[in-house]
Amino acid sequence: MRTRTKSSAPAGSREQKRIVILGLPPVDALDVIGPAEVFAFANKLNDNGAAPYELVLVSAGDEVQMASGTGIHLTAHTTLSDERRASKPIDTLIVAAGWSSIGCPDEQVRQWIQAQSQGVRRVCSICVAAFALADAGVLDGRRATTHWQMARDLAARYPKVEVDANPIWVKDSNLYTSAGISAGIDLALALVGEDLGDAAAMEIAKNLVLFLRRPGGQAQFSVTLQSQRVPGSPLDALCIWISEHLQSDLTVEILADRMATSVRTLIRTFQRDLHTTPAKYVEDIRLEAACRALEMGGRSMDDIARRCGYRSIDVLRKAFVRRLGISPRDYAMRFAPDTKMVQTERSIE
Repeated sequence: MRTRTKSSAPAGSREQKRIVILGLPPVDALDVIGPAEVFAFANKLNDNGAAPYELVLVSAGDEVQMASGTGIHLTAHTTLSDERRASKPIDTLIVAAGWSSIGCPDEQVRQWIQAQSQGVRRVCSICVAAFALADAGVLDGRRATTHWQMARDLAARYPKVEVDANPIWVKDSNLYTSAGISAGIDLALALVGEDLGDAAAMEIAKNLVLFLRRPGGQAQFSVTLQSQRVPGSPLDALCIWISEHLQSDLTVEILADRMATSVRTLIRTFQRDLHTTPAKYVEDIRLEAACRALEMGGRSMDDIARRCGYRSIDVLRKAFVRRLGISPRDYAMRFAPDTKMVQTERSIE
């Protein structure tokens, strides 16, 4: 059942914000509909009758009818030509595309995105629409993400962009990029959280029957699964051994000895097969194990830190904040079935 909630945003920020979703057809339908539903629910949940958002879907094509990858057409409110003539101020620009519409094939679209990025409060991309922002030069010198399958391609095409394939969404100043499909919903919830407060964002997540509201730093995919994507790699046995010995000292020298090779060869093999370094792989696999332990519950924070190879709870906390942007306590509050480890960490803060 839909309930109403009070906005926790400061009084000065109550002015209606114009959210423009620019679709580059053929779009991935959920990349448009998912974020749109979040802002629509924010309007429905507002208790004073004044909707916090004006939501506008703009087609980059000549017609308001936008083709999608599903074969189901979406109807936009207006076309980009009409939006350009209207010259209404935009608070947040969200660009959505599709796997067959990567980049900005139209120079006018490219120029419009570039011009808008200079004046709007927030510029966002959903999934592979990061290519459109990069094509317009908006992401030069910025950290960004996209669907993990396209991250290497994004980095290769646009070397000025600092591509991070791991998070589900990334914020760099006023630029927001998200990973694939449902990550656009997580990004939209984060934007609403900035505007109206976390309570409003959580209420929307409940109304959309989402299992959880994911922080931006959460990984797109399992590091363990990623290490299994290169069949026959000489690293297969070593990666299994690492996951079984997280408490051990896992320096690059020890790993090289374990594989009976030189440090230089080990580093080259990791870069060739897993596109990372041995140290980064160990860091990722330890953090993933800690996240998994927190999600399962039933262990103290101290026990989790020790089992995953962290010298102390404080070292574990610093790793979480650096990589995920939240503390283990906050992560446990969102994911864990009990609060045992939450209380353990709170006692040291």
